[in-house]
Amino acid sequence: MHNTTALITGATSGIGMATARYFAKNGINLVICGRRQEKLDALTVELEKLVEVHALNFDVRERDKVQDAINSLTGKFSHIDILINNAGNAHGLDTFQEASLDDFDAMLDINVKGLLYVTKALLPQMMERKSGHIINIGSTAGKEVYPKGNVYCASKHAVDAINQGMRLDLNGHNIRVGAIHPGMVETGFSEVRFKGNKEKADKVYQGFMPLKAEDIADIIYFVVTRPYHVNIADLVVMCTDQASSTVVNKN
Repeated sequence: MHNTTALITGATSGIGMATARYFAKNGINLVICGRRQEKLDALTVELEKLVEVHALNFDVRERDKVQDAINSLTGKFSHIDILINNAGNAHGLDTFQEASLDDFDAMLDINVKGLLYVTKALLPQMMERKSGHIINIGSTAGKEVYPKGNVYCASKHAVDAINQGMRLDLNGHNIRVGAIHPGMVETGFSEVRFKGNKEKADKVYQGFMPLKAEDIADIIYFVVTRPYHVNIADLVVMCTDQASSTVVNKN
């Protein structure tokens, strides 16, 4: 992967950060994106000992800022070989009738529209070169619907559909498109979902061995290092104790 550059959204925590670290250890140059400048700065300092790193501070929900950030890339960082559409979140775990419209907006704006904005901003250079790899991070929530999942599940079903549609439309342009759909991964994800309630978030992962962010990073690296004629189009991954979104073996 020498002279390869990857752009990762949501790189300041969870799967995004684990993937940035995994890529850096394996010599992939990085454009790391996130909303928290101090976290971007710390990660840049950590990873630039291994590879060349450029940080972009923007919110994927803000279409103009996404475009401006991508347009600001120059030199080797303007040549993005791999896009990891990782930025995403869940807000609340409420019944549809009790859920907040603000939570609905946040999930659709980040999980769906943010993915569209970043991809559309980056795609022209891939099409011009007839080369590139787009990986969309979905969820098992994009494959089934569970109680109180309503709009979060809808947003991840949209990622699944967009991934399939993108792959169909880009066929013939020599650009690989695929999605990875993780099950329960122990990150700060549940803390965001439960509005910072750490006690509630911790209970989600008690009594069994969930996936770690590093497990997904390892899988992402496997996917991007296949021979170029191989495209892993759709991959669902759960921990051994998880059989579905609602069936988990807890001791």
